[in-house]
Amino acid sequence: MLSSKFALAAALAAFPVTSALAQETPALSVDTGTVDAASGGAAADTSAPGNAEDAHTNDPIVVTGVRRKAADVLGGISVLDQADLTREVRQSIGETLARQPGVSATSFGPTASAPVLRGLSGDRVRVLTDGIGTLDVSSSGPDHAIAINPLTAERIEVLRGPSALLFGSSAIGGVVNVIDTRIPRNVPENVVGVDALLGYGSAANERMANGSVDVPVAGHVVFHIDGNWTKTDDLRTGGHILSKELRDEALASPDPEIRALADLKGDLPNSAAESKEVAGGVAYVGDNGLNIGASITRHLATYEVPIRYSVDPAVVPEAPTIDVEQTRYDARAEIPLGGFFSQVRARGGYSNYHHDELEETGEVGSSFFSKGGEGRVELVQAAQSGWEGTSGLQYLNRNAKIRGEEKFLPDSDQKQTGIFTLQTYVSGPWRVEGGARVEFSKLTADADEQLETPAESRSFTTWSGSLGGQYEFTPGWRAGLSLSHSERAPSIDELFANGPHGGSQSFEVGDPNLDPEKSLSVEASLHKTSGRLTLTGSLYYSHFSNFIFQAPTGAIEDDLPVFRYLQDTANYYGFEAQAQAKLGEALGIKWSGEVQADAVHATVKNYGPAPFIPPLRILGGIAGSRGPFDGRVEVEHAFDHNRTAPVETDTPGYTMVNASLDWHAFAEDPELTLSLSANNIFDVDARRSTSQLKDFAPLAGRDIRLTARLGF
Repeated sequence: MLSSKFALAAALAAFPVTSALAQETPALSVDTGTVDAASGGAAADTSAPGNAEDAHTNDPIVVTGVRRKAADVLGGISVLDQADLTREVRQSIGETLARQPGVSATSFGPTASAPVLRGLSGDRVRVLTDGIGTLDVSSSGPDHAIAINPLTAERIEVLRGPSALLFGSSAIGGVVNVIDTRIPRNVPENVVGVDALLGYGSAANERMANGSVDVPVAGHVVFHIDGNWTKTDDLRTGGHILSKELRDEALASPDPEIRALADLKGDLPNSAAESKEVAGGVAYVGDNGLNIGASITRHLATYEVPIRYSVDPAVVPEAPTIDVEQTRYDARAEIPLGGFFSQVRARGGYSNYHHDELEETGEVGSSFFSKGGEGRVELVQAAQSGWEGTSGLQYLNRNAKIRGEEKFLPDSDQKQTGIFTLQTYVSGPWRVEGGARVEFSKLTADADEQLETPAESRSFTTWSGSLGGQYEFTPGWRAGLSLSHSERAPSIDELFANGPHGGSQSFEVGDPNLDPEKSLSVEASLHKTSGRLTLTGSLYYSHFSNFIFQAPTGAIEDDLPVFRYLQDTANYYGFEAQAQAKLGEALGIKWSGEVQADAVHATVKNYGPAPFIPPLRILGGIAGSRGPFDGRVEVEHAFDHNRTAPVETDTPGYTMVNASLDWHAFAEDPELTLSLSANNIFDVDARRSTSQLKDFAPLAGRDIRLTARLGF
């Protein structure tokens, strides 16, 4: 059963009196692999976080190749377009998305922060760039940042539910897709197309700049170039660096240096960062949706990982720095067809990734290397008598190796082939959707003298499928129900790890005999898509068999606690709800309001509560618009999280107040938006229960942000 807090939040979020921002917006094209050519990729201008799932429910979009409305998607979908990103963009994808419904972040410092979807993260969430994986090592450790700078995003989409499985078995938690313009999809209306973003954030003395230029040649060929730069100092927090529990332990120490740790406040030591990126692309943009192009990207980043202080005088805390470089090559082709199939789409990427983990002396402690590529081919069916769909093939080939003292994985190789289909049938008020995926995985590890492990190889065939439907029981109201079965092959880390992992401060031991992780999920949804009030809500339940997790053994190896990968059954359930309303006009201002809430409850059999689960959270806001000005004030409250795993500490709740004001300086070209926002206005001490560093690294304190976006 849901707890009383759970039930209260669900009721509040569905209650229309406190609902939220629902502006009238132009058509939005959302595509987890491509932009809908018919809409031209127009982005909606809204100001509420997470607004797309409700405010755009009547807009035609494209998700996984099937043209439909956002409210037709079985599962949750959230979109941050350019207007949202102007205010919400942060150093990492996780922090940029952290206020979306059903989304939290790992918050391993301000840079290495990955998305957490419905309490799942790591290898259970696929982070994509324009439909293809990031091809980095971010899923191998919480200290490894995702090799995507959010500054480059034209929009970011979050897809939760059964449709996400079409992007791989590791999308069991959901998909985050970062859409950029590096392979152009449109011919600029002007002689040259320019988009520029400048920003400053006070909490980390953050300076950021991003610019892109598109130049059309001979009518259909478009050349693209972009570059970005971000630099931050140590992050200023809203209070003590250490949690109260650790401060109490420090004060009880006879060592004066340990006692002094209890007084640490303000700036978060060892959290500065700098990143640079440059990219170029070219595409042929033809008639009727023809689009063929390629791009190359060079990504460089250096970021510090916050210090894990110890109250044991014998333990010397480390202050690591990670130096990243990646060269990435991408290609895309979208070709219109006739007959049964309306379009064929191909998307591919190849990456050469490397990062060094540096000691305080500047010496390289460990180095990570990854090379590999991923490709997809999809056939989109022409709509016939209410039936439409897409089918395709996906292939991934990636190898990875680690060199240095903290090597915890042998040299390894991953090959994965997936075949998938999604089919939809619409008849009157009924919409029925079914999907299926079969995936063939082979994971191999070389013999390793340093780790004292033999050569290993495992092959898996996994099957996933979903079936669901929606019924419009009265105009503007839809109820949906879906059932899905998914299977995920164990990851390289889960199978073959056998060494010290600095990022998790543990000695990790894998199990080469692990079975595929399986889940059976049911999700019920309710949408109201028209009128002054719009709302959406989802209740979901997932039962995992062979759920893979880490548990402490009690042993110590290389001065680190030993954690072994185990399997058992697990249950995850929760809800996401959001309501938005137009409140009318007063004082010449058009008012609107919003409320959203989400929560997850997760238990692993024979272990206890699952670790790093987000708490119940409620966010409410009120917005006003007058002429070229848009303003918003919101309050976010995260409840105490005290249902913790055996290795966790409790996380106190917090309440943040944020405000923003946008000025759209010109009605027509050039488009210029100036944004002023104040986040965590009252400078509260806030920590996320989803973070392994929550006791050592609080969130940002008061942060005044100025951004300017120019486009023509």
